[in-house]
Amino acid sequence: MNDQGCQVLVTGANRGIGLEFVRQYAGDGCLVIACCRDPLKAAVLNTLAASSGGKVSVHALDVSDFSQIERLASELKDQAIDLLINNAGFYPHGSFASTDYDEWQKAFLINTMAPLRMVEAFVEHVAASRLRKIVTLSSKMGSITDNDSGGSYPYRTSKAAVNMVMKNLAIQLKPRGIATCTLHPGWVKTDMGGANALINVQQSVTGMRTVIDRLSTDNAGRFIAYDGQEIPW
Repeated sequence: MNDQGCQVLVTGANRGIGLEFVRQYAGDGCLVIACCRDPLKAAVLNTLAASSGGKVSVHALDVSDFSQIERLASELKDQAIDLLINNAGFYPHGSFASTDYDEWQKAFLINTMAPLRMVEAFVEHVAASRLRKIVTLSSKMGSITDNDSGGSYPYRTSKAAVNMVMKNLAIQLKPRGIATCTLHPGWVKTDMGGANALINVQQSVTGMRTVIDRLSTDNAGRFIAYDGQEIPW
């Protein structure tokens, strides 16, 4: 997806993986709609936008507030979006006998419900584009098959649930020519991943972009890691 003029929307774009998506796609000539909760506090993103020659526009969007999603979709109603990246996420801490149930609800709102609401709000924008792709960042921690350590109930369940959301969307949006998939970014050195993580954001995003490039309605509905390996549900 190095085409000049393609348009990408990224949520959670102010830091980490989201910011790197913005940097890489804008660097390759794409127009990027970069969304974050508080643009006034997104210093690095704003600097990137200011130096992008108009390729990056910054928009306020808290994905946990569905009215904000609907408002942004309305503001952008005449724009085609080639690629929608649901990147915004929340990692609640909690294990057996010490689960914060309010945090668990927040995890489902941000990690599971918000991606579906984003797709519902922006499906016409994507359908009007040339490339017609939607991806959501999940985690291998949402894999039931791969789970051999337990724990992290709120996070694991919210990611397992969004995997099903994306699988459903792959089936239902295929007739419209829209391809969707779920991405595992790897264990990445970010505020969420920590300093002991195995790869940096550049490696993660470069790999995921390769997966996105290869995404089509023929291979949609899969759970794919940044290195191209398919992850069991």
